[in-house]
Order: sequence, then structure tokens, then C-alpha cells
Amino acid sequence: MKIIFAGTPEFSLPPLQALIDTHEVVAVFTQPDRRSGRGKKLSPPPVKCLAIEHDIPVFQPHSLKDQVSLIKSLDADVMVVVAYGMLLPQSVLDLPLFGCINIHASLLPRWRGAAPIQRAIEAGDSETGVSIMQMEAGLDTGPVFQKLVIAINHDDTSKTLHEKLATLGAKGIIDTLEQLDKHAKPTPQSDEGANYAKKISKQEAEIDWSLDAQTIDAKVRAFNPWPICQTQHNLTRIRIWRASAHEQASSEAPGTILDISDLGIEVACGSGVLRLEVLQKDGSRELTSKQFCNGYELAIGDVLAN
Repeated sequence: MKIIFAGTPEFSLPPLQALIDTHEVVAVFTQPDRRSGRGKKLSPPPVKCLAIEHDIPVFQPHSLKDQVSLIKSLDADVMVVVAYGMLLPQSVLDLPLFGCINIHASLLPRWRGAAPIQRAIEAGDSETGVSIMQMEAGLDTGPVFQKLVIAINHDDTSKTLHEKLATLGAKGIIDTLEQLDKHAKPTPQSDEGANYAKKISKQEAEIDWSLDAQTIDAKVRAFNPWPICQTQHNLTRIRIWRASAHEQASSEAPGTILDISDLGIEVACGSGVLRLEVLQKDGSRELTSKQFCNGYELAIGDVLAN
């Protein structure tokens, strides 16, 4: 098949590579280069780099509304969209022979929207997956060709789940394109069980110690690698990269440090105890709890604040 690919971040790379290996990718659309890092250097999106490696034409418009003539001239069979980060107008959705097909990182209709991986972990879901969907004007409401399911492990972070789902999405899109040639039809979504995965904000990363330990543990994993959950000790901000919940009882106020050992720093929560295992203070790298306490003074009885 002749394919136009639209995607931007690393999540898009495994599906793009799979399509390059099995089909003819005639063009790649991705977001404009952005300034990033301390030096604010202009950096290309990961998808652009991979496309250039394979001599695929790259287009980086600020909007697709004025790209209709170009997309039509490419005469593609299908447009595959993976975390593109830009709305596709109806005039573009209607152009390819088989329309536009999206890889969405959830089991639709659950977690429609911008942050499905993080929200699934934060909510304590036991499983997630990818949905291969025919795109339409609504937000992730189109009919679904197939869903591929995986378990969410107790130690999964957004980073680890992101990598698993990107690989799963690559498999799913190749299988779906094979079925398109056999005139496969997608199944309309039900609105029953539908919910919205709103975009993550930095403010959400502040730990509320009055919550139960399991809820905070899920948030720590959901917000790794961004924006990273954080707490305050006196005037020092401490980011929590890894923690684990334990159901032991405590009569101390939430946020109180109960114990410090080689296993971690145990903190009282609204219910249960959270053991902090990998931490980071401003101006430093992330450290195991033992390394952290060797260079920063914490004591039993100290109180962490939100």
C-alpha cells in the first residue's frame, strides 16, 4: 500500500518503522521543530529523523487545512496517524482511499483523549492496550478495527508502558492494513464506559499525603518520566521517581517520615505507608534512597508537605 504517515514523538517510531519495512511510505507529516533543552536549540521530532534516514519526504506544516492539495497529489491508499498532536480536518480525513487510521494507546472507549497511558496507571487499571481506529471528526470516537490487550504490571510506569504499547501498535497497524485489502469493516464504538484522559499538568504532580498509599504509588508511576511527583522538605523540593505502597497502619500525621533504612524512606499516608525508593532534589540526579540520605539530611519525625 501507499501510505502517508503522520506522527511526532518516540511513540510513533515503532509503527513508522514497521510500515517502512512492509509498505511504501510516500510522505511523513510531523510537527515543526521545537526549541528544547537548556540551550533552547531547535530540535527535530523523532519521526522526522527516522523519515530522513529512509529518504522519505517530510512535511511540517502548522496546520493541515492548507495541505489538502498536497495530500491529494500523493495519491495514498491510507493515512496512518500516531500521536501526531494536530487535528485532521474532514477535508483530509476524506482524501485517502481507506481514509485515516489512528493507533490510540487505550482500549476504546475507555481513555479517549490526550494522556491515556498516564490516566490508566493513575486510575489503577489492571489492563490497557491499543485500539486501531478509523478516524472521524469526534475525539477518538471512530469505529475500531481491532484492540490488542496487555496487563498493567504493579511496577509499570508511563515510560515502560509507553514502550510496550508502541510495539503493540506497530503489530496492530500491520495486521489491520492486511485486513483492509480483504474489505474488513471496523466496529462502531459504544459510549458506555467512555471516559476522557485529560492532558497532564505539572500541578498534578504535587503529592497529597492525605491520600492512601496505593493512590499515591499509582500517581508516582503514572507521572514517571514526566512531570515526576514531588514533595517539599522544609525549603527543598524532592522529586519521587520510584516508590511502593505498604498497608501497614500508622498513627502519625500524613507526610511524617516513619523510618529510614536501606530499603527506603517510609512516609505515613492517609491510609497505609509509602516507601520512597528513588529520589531527586533540585540540581542533582535521581538517587536511591540510601544514596540520597548520604548527601541530604532527613530524620524520622520530619514532615513532608505538599
